[in-house]
Parts: sequence; C-alpha cells; structure tokens
Amino acid sequence: MKKALALIFILFAAASCEQGPKRVKTLDTDLQKASYAIGVSIGSNFEKQDLEVDQAALLSGLLDSFEKKELLLDEKARQEALMNLQMQHRKQAQEKFQKQAADALEKGMMFLEENKKKAGVKVTDSGLQYKIVNAAKAVKHPKATDKVKVHYTGKLIDGTVFDSSIERGKPVEFPVNGVIPGWTEALKMMSPGEKWELVIPSNLAYGKRGAGPKIPANSVLTFEVELIEVL
Repeated sequence: MKKALALIFILFAAASCEQGPKRVKTLDTDLQKASYAIGVSIGSNFEKQDLEVDQAALLSGLLDSFEKKELLLDEKARQEALMNLQMQHRKQAQEKFQKQAADALEKGMMFLEENKKKAGVKVTDSGLQYKIVNAAKAVKHPKATDKVKVHYTGKLIDGTVFDSSIERGKPVEFPVNGVIPGWTEALKMMSPGEKWELVIPSNLAYGKRGAGPKIPANSVLTFEVELIEVL
C-alpha cells in the first residue's frame, strides 16, 4: 500500500510536468479506479492543508528513492527541511487566521452600527439586537433552566446560511442555558409563538475562536428564531 501511495505521488507531481505522463481519460480496471481514488484523496489533502510544494523537486526525490540513487539530502537535512516547511505553514495559517479575524471584527462592528438604525430594532445592555417579527398574545417567558423547542435559521452577515432547522424540516429542542449567550438572553425574553430576528455580536456568540470552518473568529451572527414551545 505504501508503494502504491508513493507511486500516486509521482503521478500527481509528474502530471503537471511537460514530460510527465498524460492523464487518463477513462478508468477501465479496478486498479485504475482505486489508483484514481487515491490520487483524488491526496490532491484534496494538499488543497485542504494549503500545502505548497515544488513538484519537480518532489518528483526527483521520489524517483531517486525508488531507483536507489544517491540522495541530494541526508536524513538530518531532510528532517530539518520538513520541520521548516511545517513551521512556515503554521506561521502562514496563523497570519491568515489573524487577518480574517481582524476583517470579521471590523465588518461586524459596521454591520451592528447600521442594523441598530433600522426600524423596529431594539438593543439590550449586552449589545444584543433584536426585532420582533411576530408577537404572541400570551406572555410566558422561559427560564434559563427550561427546555424549549424552536425553529431557526442562522446566517453570517454576508447572508451565508451556516445552520437551519427549517432546511432540515425538524425543530430542535435544547435547554435555554445550553446555547450561546445571545440566544439565552433572547429566549428568556420571548414567548411561545413569537418569531424574532436576532443580530448577535461576536462576544455573545463564538467570540475570538469561531466555530469550525463555517463560523470564522469574531463573526457577528444573524438568526431568525421561532419559539414554538416551552417544554
């Protein structure tokens, strides 16, 4: 298996070289299909890691190793080169993260300033912004320890939907104090049957860390929330 993976590396690198092997147009055998699948996996990993390599040098190293030629780097030099690459990659990733976080913070503050000027928008002492879309006749506010059933759609300020119970076609149930602070604060002011629009500052959402690839650091989040029932 290791040999097969290494061979795929060779093909992956050589495919972009002028004298390298041509790409296949059809996959006729199980071996070709498996090899292609491994190649796609390797290419995807390179892309996900945003890893830059010199394809000619990569190909030379693989061929020298397979053909048992004299290597241009000894083991110590190879380890140092790989460590330097990892350190550089981490540095670039950190710089990219910090820039994205700074951009998100600036854009989020501008969005909050503009949104609070809109008709019907109210702002709490914490900075949470909300607008009542549908008000309920009966007033019954859930407590922090209550469990609620809600429908919601969450978006970034550019309109990207990152989560939606409505799209899944099923409301969710959770404790009021088991969600982000902005949600907890809003739910304790809502009554069953109400629908609110929320704009949640990053410090009341996922803050400087963000939440996975869908919610970057310092993201202001918008939600449309319908409180269906207090359980």
